[in-house]
Amino acid sequence: MKFRSIAVEGPIGVGKTSFVELLVNKFDAHKVLEEIGNPFLADFYKDKPGAAFQTQLFFMMSRFRQLQDLNQRDLFHQVTVCDYIFPKDKIFAYLNLDDSELLIYNKLYEMLEEQTPLPDMVIYLQAETRTLVDRIKKRSRSYEAGISEAYINEVNKAYNYFFFHYTQTPLLVIDTTEIDFVHHEEHLDELIDQIEKMDRGVQYYRPLGVKL
Repeated sequence: MKFRSIAVEGPIGVGKTSFVELLVNKFDAHKVLEEIGNPFLADFYKDKPGAAFQTQLFFMMSRFRQLQDLNQRDLFHQVTVCDYIFPKDKIFAYLNLDDSELLIYNKLYEMLEEQTPLPDMVIYLQAETRTLVDRIKKRSRSYEAGISEAYINEVNKAYNYFFFHYTQTPLLVIDTTEIDFVHHEEHLDELIDQIEKMDRGVQYYRPLGVKL
């Protein structure tokens, strides 16, 4: 495996964690999952005043701490697969914070970003908004019950915009709208093949004629 650290990214409901679990098993890798126990998240989804700023700062500091710990590991002896990249934090900040909050947020973000390691490769999982909504409903997480389809659509558009301009690492973009890599082993095998063929720059994979 030419890439020793891989990050899987994508909008809410696209299947990041499931895909990370499968990659970890395939490559006998070290797994890093984002901590989702944010005490401010429920209030954020209820639109309580100040909750967006509290939620964002908590997530940013949690991600920073995790990646700092990861930076101390010897990454040359085991592949590492993570289900986020630090810059994704800005996607949500610019969606959810007002101008005065962003002023404070950006000053802190700039100090932390330069101290966080970049992965060797990023995999961006895409899906249509309707697919994301269906997947979120199926997994029935209580704290996601209040997420509107409009918000999911905004997040999805923001992710697409961000990764359209992403240049920091090699990037593999996978359209998962018609893929079920959890229940169809042949779909997973094809994605693994794409990862192993990956080199520099940006590559896109959109399967044609797959059967679910």
